[in-house]
Amino acid sequence: MSTNTPDPSQSPALLSDGVQAALAPSGRAPASPGTLHIRSFVHRRGHITQGQRDALEHLLDKWSLPYAPRPLDAAAAFGRQAPLILEIGFGMGETTEKIALTRPQDNFLGVEVFNAGVGSLLRRIEESAIPNLRIVQHDAVEVVRDMIAPETLAGVHVYFPDPWPKKRHHKRRLIQPAFVALLASRIAPGGYLHCATDWQEYAAQMLDVLGAEPLLRNTCADYAPRPDYRPQTKFETRGLRLGHGVWDLIFKRI
Repeated sequence: MSTNTPDPSQSPALLSDGVQAALAPSGRAPASPGTLHIRSFVHRRGHITQGQRDALEHLLDKWSLPYAPRPLDAAAAFGRQAPLILEIGFGMGETTEKIALTRPQDNFLGVEVFNAGVGSLLRRIEESAIPNLRIVQHDAVEVVRDMIAPETLAGVHVYFPDPWPKKRHHKRRLIQPAFVALLASRIAPGGYLHCATDWQEYAAQMLDVLGAEPLLRNTCADYAPRPDYRPQTKFETRGLRLGHGVWDLIFKRI
């Protein structure tokens, strides 16, 4: 049996709508009705481990928030008032877990579409008992547009988004003027937008796009040193050892 196919012995009637969507055979995140923007991701039937599948089935309702076309009540979602940090595209969640653990004073909302990554981070949240981290499995553009009220975010993390290296695919890159303007409108004055990439050409594009947004101001002359709160992943460490570059950009909302 394919690991992407739900166990037929598990009756769908016993699972929530969110879990059923996450475990759908297509490997897709919940549907995004009325979408007009160009997506920065493509759904693929990727590998998912049994542990990740188990986490989706048993932990999704505990640690995730369903997408809804209305502003999120963060205090209710986290059970407390605290600065809210949005992370877009957390991958397998290694960095997200470490940051949330080292910054318990902040609430973290991670957005990811792929089942394997969501399942992985769900396991990390449960095993590390992280109370200040929640997940939304949905398209990030729609989450920011519909669920995040203006000037409510203390920060945004966008780490190593898909670089779409072929020129004809650059339109799919997440960091585009319209989306950056939307993000800037959701960040409170004094908050920050932190991007990182290991593609130099994409870093240059990010610098141009972020620098052109009137609500944002660069904290450095161009690229920033990696801040202590962003841990260096094993993949990043290997890349640096091989001579690959990594570029961080940290802009403040004015």
